[in-house]
Amino acid sequence: MSEARAKFRALHQEGCFVIPNPWDAGSAIRLKNLGFQALASSSAAAAWTLGRADGELGLDDALAHLAMLCAATDLPVNADFEEGFAGDAAGVAASVTRAIATGVAGLSIEDRPAGRGRDLYSLEAAVERIRAARSAIDASGEDVILVARNEGFLVGRTDLGETIARLRAYAQAGADCLYAPGVGELSAIAELVAAVAPKPVNVLLSTTHATVAELAGVGVRRVSVGGALAAQAWKAFDEAAALLAREGRLPPRG
Repeated sequence: MSEARAKFRALHQEGCFVIPNPWDAGSAIRLKNLGFQALASSSAAAAWTLGRADGELGLDDALAHLAMLCAATDLPVNADFEEGFAGDAAGVAASVTRAIATGVAGLSIEDRPAGRGRDLYSLEAAVERIRAARSAIDASGEDVILVARNEGFLVGRTDLGETIARLRAYAQAGADCLYAPGVGELSAIAELVAAVAPKPVNVLLSTTHATVAELAGVGVRRVSVGGALAAQAWKAFDEAAALLAREGRLPPRG
């Protein structure tokens, strides 16, 4: 566990790496066999494995999912930890402490309240929650990366200046890595990277037309895919199952 966490920390120091998001042990193992150096959970993909929608998992379900992914391979795992599964900062700290016990090497905290509405926590409240997560990690004595996520671009708040201001505040509150899913223009991503430097930035590949190489070229440190791989797998499953139900046959393999 400590070796995986040290490896994860090192990955954030230079270069750019892709951190794909498996949804079960099999997908985690397949991704390792393809040569990826780290993995991340996806709240959406985790929910789909239980027949639920994104945002419908409770803390215990999320922790069980994280423990499963961490046990599947020896790769470091970053947790999509939503808003921390708590309504206040003290609750975030308690949830983060439990997440660390699953073996994760990193975890992200969003600034959007549970329920997937279009509101964000006030900047003051969001900063307090990041500080609480930071304190919980420090108290654990474990080298876990704290990722702070601004959800503004996903809820229609597309003022890059506000996004940068929030990410800078989260960095000052103790975040190790910054993430604003939904920022898609390469020029905007480059501006964001420069504004929060030297903190590393994560970009969600499915919300930009840029390639990994182009993102690396503007200084992005890591690239994740969220629920994209799981969505593709479920799409193929649904199409094959529908063909079976409708016509009593399966599509040709491979």
